[in-house]
Amino acid sequence: MKIGQIIKEKGASLSFEFFPPKEKAQEDRLFENITKLEKLKPDFVSVTYGAGGGTSKNTSQIIKRIKRETKLLPMPHLTCINQGTEELVAILEDYKKAGIENLLALRGDPPEVHGVPIVPKDVKCHANELEKLAAGVSDFSIGVAGYPEGHLESPDLKTDMKYMKLKVDAGAEFIITQMFFDNRYYYGFVERCEKAGINVPVIPGIMPIVDISRIKTFCDKCGATLPDRISQRLSKLGPTVGEAEEAGIEIITEQCADLMEHGVPYFHFFTLNQANFVTRVINNLGLRELSRK
Repeated sequence: MKIGQIIKEKGASLSFEFFPPKEKAQEDRLFENITKLEKLKPDFVSVTYGAGGGTSKNTSQIIKRIKRETKLLPMPHLTCINQGTEELVAILEDYKKAGIENLLALRGDPPEVHGVPIVPKDVKCHANELEKLAAGVSDFSIGVAGYPEGHLESPDLKTDMKYMKLKVDAGAEFIITQMFFDNRYYYGFVERCEKAGINVPVIPGIMPIVDISRIKTFCDKCGATLPDRISQRLSKLGPTVGEAEEAGIEIITEQCADLMEHGVPYFHFFTLNQANFVTRVINNLGLRELSRK
């Protein structure tokens, strides 16, 4: 089944994202949570891919296991930074052989040296080029990433949108955004897309707030803004994990409710490989109605 077609026919979607664990015990725990989330009947699920292909085999393994052991529709992420054409074609051919019909095409984050991203000078592959390469291997339904606050490497939002348009023109059928915590960034991004002639669905990426220090680290790495109102709200809590989780669920429920009030019919949750937080937010909002029937 093609994700692009599903979204087009429904005019809505619910999806989850996982990351590939490095150890077997962690993988088994992940699948316990995948089983719980499967009951919510998402339209698709995605599995991330390490910088420079660092977890490529893990990603493929999780994708194939999801396809084999569940009724979920899996979509692998694939990055092309620091990977040659032959290697990428082999990965794409393997997915084709396994019956995988969907792909999230990304340039990928550059490797880091002492915590500093280093973009190789000879990088030739970008997301739009990976899309074209994938299209030459199989008729994948391809999604790409969007950046509500602009990509860290873009000098301004106009330049960022120029590259966004290149990716859509290369055949992307939908966009999944990077996390954001102030919905104004999402609304502004959608407006810029419309002005640029981009008319594919823009699916908001929703990040659970389960650990404020971890969220701040994520924000620092990707350039997302954590509003003061959220930081101050969480800083007033006691030391118990339960308090922080309850507050996080409340904050994300409010964020999603605002998106729904503005007519947004798509939701992609970064699960952090956990089921409870996402399940509770979805139940709070009645988002089960968006799920695949």
